[in-house]
Amino acid sequence: MRAAPTILHLDMDAFYASAEQAAKPSLRGKPVVVGGLGPRGVVATASYEARRFGVHSAMPMAQARRLAPNAAYLVPRFHLYRAVSDQVMELLRRLSPLVEPLSLDEAFVDLEAGGVADDTACALAIGKELRAVIEAVTGLTGSVGLAGSKMLAKIASEEAKPNGLRLIEPGTERALLAPKPVRILPGVGPATADHLRRAGMTTVDDLAEAGEAELVRLLGKAHGESLYRMALGHDDRPVVAERDAKSVSVEDTFDTDLHDRVRVRTEVERLADRCVRRLRGAGRSGRTVVLKVRRYDFSTLTRSETLRGPTDDPAVVREAAARLLEAVDTTGGVRLLGVGVTGLADYTQEDLFAQAAGERAAAEDTAGRDAEEGHEPDGAVAGAPEETPETAERLAARGWPAGHDVHHDTYGHGWVQGSGLGRVTVRFEEPGSAPGRVRTFRTDDPELRPAEPMPLVRDPADYSSWPASFPKSLSGEVSPAEESRP
Repeated sequence: MRAAPTILHLDMDAFYASAEQAAKPSLRGKPVVVGGLGPRGVVATASYEARRFGVHSAMPMAQARRLAPNAAYLVPRFHLYRAVSDQVMELLRRLSPLVEPLSLDEAFVDLEAGGVADDTACALAIGKELRAVIEAVTGLTGSVGLAGSKMLAKIASEEAKPNGLRLIEPGTERALLAPKPVRILPGVGPATADHLRRAGMTTVDDLAEAGEAELVRLLGKAHGESLYRMALGHDDRPVVAERDAKSVSVEDTFDTDLHDRVRVRTEVERLADRCVRRLRGAGRSGRTVVLKVRRYDFSTLTRSETLRGPTDDPAVVREAAARLLEAVDTTGGVRLLGVGVTGLADYTQEDLFAQAAGERAAAEDTAGRDAEEGHEPDGAVAGAPEETPETAERLAARGWPAGHDVHHDTYGHGWVQGSGLGRVTVRFEEPGSAPGRVRTFRTDDPELRPAEPMPLVRDPADYSSWPASFPKSLSGEVSPAEESRP
């Protein structure tokens, strides 16, 4: 634990939804829900206006629509969110070389390592300045927590939401934590919380009073000792600049269960290609291919295959995933498929393409022997129909997802409000403009095409010298014991 609150935790407020509101003037101040829009879609983020209706992340989208039928429902635009996240992380790295991103919208910062704060007053000034600069540069708001440890800084930012700042003075941790539920501590999930509840422990104070020996008896040595220290407010975990990813994966949940084995294999190969694109984008390769299959009855199976060496070859990953599928019974239907790569490395072996060719040859040889013996190859179904091609209408609908950017040769930049029945409805507006007009076109209108997101509105002021350009007199404007909001 530190003697000064020099660990900062930033958590952007309703990040995806707020980015959409900043990009779409007609949605500002209105309920916005971002997530999968299919029958099995779930909410990724809901704006605070939508949360007033009870909508929250991880909720089934169908339930969200019942609670907030008049909200705007949008498909995520991760390329926009990553661009905004890059801006925010760049500002954080100006404060310190030790920035630990947890996700696109959340990070820890070690202010002491950056030399910008070594006491409460400086930490408060930096926290307030950071929030102001982020809003000026991106148009979005974030909540900041300051404390002497990562655990307390994260708790502080959660209590500061939305758009606030909260500082926890070192020495007050035990009193602050005591009445809070055990789930507030890192490492306490639903199962651990239920186990502790059955033992009569529901608050952090209950854990502290139970003592280390009792927690070790209930949870095991490592978990019990760690939990006891955290219950006392102790957390010595450092801010780590590089969080090394352990795996790269993609998955899809289907609107209706897949029953056609040929279609299932096609989807697995498509996911494998997406996984490799993400793997290459991270500059990595991987040694173990993992297949995830969730069946019609919600049972989930995972299968893995370890290759001779790390690879980023799509053919190798695609074929390994297809082999893993052969060992999975998909009778009854498949609702989710996923492909991942683990055992990551920063290089690939020189014989990877030879490896792919050899594995293809082996597979063809096996298939040939099966045919000679009168057997169906594993993973094939005799007489299985070819995949039914999608209609032009379905392809057009997929090309115009709600919320995504378009450009019309006559009307300019806009975004899709909805599509169907051969029509697409577009609202023409840009970040910083007044709310725009709505027009409807045929989905095959030659003047209408997908477009890249436009940058969010930025303050024209020059923040290139921040944080040195900001006066430290701001430090006295915020009470250490209270959260601050505009």
